[in-house]
Amino acid sequence: MDLQLTIYIVVGLSFALYLGIAVWARAGSTKEYYVAGGGINPVANGMATAADWMSAASFISMAGLIANMGYGGSVFLMGWTGGYVLLAMLLAPYLRKFGKFTVPQFIGDRFYSQTASTVAVICLLVASITYVIGQMTGVGVAFSRFLGVTADMGIYIGMAIVFAYAVFGGMKGITYTQIAQYVVLIFAYTVPAIFISLNLTGNPLPQLGLGSNLTGSDTPILARLDQVVTDLGFNQYTTAYAGSPLNTVFYTISLMIGTAGLPHVIVRFFTVPKVKDARSSAGWALVFIALLYTTAPAVGAMARFNLMGTVNEAVKSGGDLYATNASLQYEARPDWMKRWEKTGLLKFEDKNGDGRIQYYNDKTTSAEVKAKVDAAGWKGNELTVNPDIMVLANPEIAQLPNWVIALVAAGGLAAALSTAAGLLMAISSAISHDLIKGVFNPKISEKNELLAGKISMAGAIVLAGWLGLNPPGFAAGTVALAFGIAASTLFPAIMMGIFSKRVNSQGAIVGMLAGLFVTLFYVFAHKGIFFVKGTEYLSLVGGANGFFGITPEAFGTVGALVNFAVAFGLSAVTAAPPAHIQHLVDDMRTPRGAGTAQAH
Repeated sequence: MDLQLTIYIVVGLSFALYLGIAVWARAGSTKEYYVAGGGINPVANGMATAADWMSAASFISMAGLIANMGYGGSVFLMGWTGGYVLLAMLLAPYLRKFGKFTVPQFIGDRFYSQTASTVAVICLLVASITYVIGQMTGVGVAFSRFLGVTADMGIYIGMAIVFAYAVFGGMKGITYTQIAQYVVLIFAYTVPAIFISLNLTGNPLPQLGLGSNLTGSDTPILARLDQVVTDLGFNQYTTAYAGSPLNTVFYTISLMIGTAGLPHVIVRFFTVPKVKDARSSAGWALVFIALLYTTAPAVGAMARFNLMGTVNEAVKSGGDLYATNASLQYEARPDWMKRWEKTGLLKFEDKNGDGRIQYYNDKTTSAEVKAKVDAAGWKGNELTVNPDIMVLANPEIAQLPNWVIALVAAGGLAAALSTAAGLLMAISSAISHDLIKGVFNPKISEKNELLAGKISMAGAIVLAGWLGLNPPGFAAGTVALAFGIAASTLFPAIMMGIFSKRVNSQGAIVGMLAGLFVTLFYVFAHKGIFFVKGTEYLSLVGGANGFFGITPEAFGTVGALVNFAVAFGLSAVTAAPPAHIQHLVDDMRTPRGAGTAQAH
């Protein structure tokens, strides 16, 4: 069957499944709309949580980043996985026991301040809207490649699909849809990985294949990859850092506490009947997440090896990488390269006019590499590959069957749509529940609150679509910026709210604002946003990565430290929280039934 027709059938069937679930799982009350009625099975909720957690960034970008960065890309594995463990074990059970299913509502009640709740809403909206830009952009990219439409049309289609099952179904519809999306995306991710691992190493388990020898060779795949990338002027694959070691640590922490502070996953722990079920679903979600996250390093390494082997046959044969005929003739490039060139995410420029594709690091400082390049007559790197295509193009590069390629298309779309829906639900509940009901109209009826929630959701979808169609100038860093905002604002407030009786409303409010300000200032000074044109933006922060070599993507950790310091410092010199709030904190952390044995 033709590839394009296969893709249409597989993607069409997955969309029909999502829409069918939306009709079946319509929300009829605010409880069903916000927390799916609170009756979801822990295993099913774990699967939905995994789909909500694993966004387009996990499915599409993470393995591509690992392929591009090598060992340094492990910050995403450690940060996102560690963030989930932090959330599931240290935050979610306490929030579930507290009984408030939105982060702003918890912050408002714990810090006995409507102002604190409003500041939390602002931080939540900024982080969630920033994050959802990346999801909608991912939807556009996937549609443009696999359905043969423009990226803009892809975003419109994605908006329509999310509208159909999120606006009418609320959290109930989203939950059951995310269960289906998890099944689609995990098969889409692991099946190609199994095929590719078998092709390259003979081992069907990618996790073990990554440490195995190449088929027909005594050389481990990672050792050969290290040799190839260093010979072509790139950093050694297995030892590269994400900047400096300090930046790597701060980057990991920022991703970890940022993901733990993002609200769209926290609310999932309110969709199960009991606190015990919340813990159980957290454990199941970790199992489901691990299936993809333990596969990602193998996918990244094997995708990089296959890409370089496609462009330079000597990569696999062990010949001279700089031989005259070592690189691929442009006219003989495989069909997958032609298809991806149409998206603009893969580009070729024939700098030396030889009609061949030279792919190497032309910014290398290695005299040995430069000498080989000059001898070969190469005039610079001629191939630009966006890391985001590595997972989506991987089965095509490896020449896998059409149905596998179609499955990956459906999986990429499922990952982007599932997280977009979760984020839009968080935005909707923040507006309808925390602002409209919590601030402006506390006496609103359940029917009108449900209507407000659906209108808010529709408005959020339109805004997300518009931002996807017209991304801001800093769009490339939007996902990292979203984590940085959540890390520097919401996470410290939640942590202090649970584990400190002394932090008061003044400390929490000023701490959140301080964390938000320093993080945005550092990021936007690098990007030149909000400053007068012509100003030397980087001089405002001491030059590029001027704060101890920390990149803007890792600066959320610094923002969080500022938040903690300001909150604790201000709380120490102002009045302690009321006694009933301190008792509330004690009760939240004390298991039900504690002390009853002594009483008897």
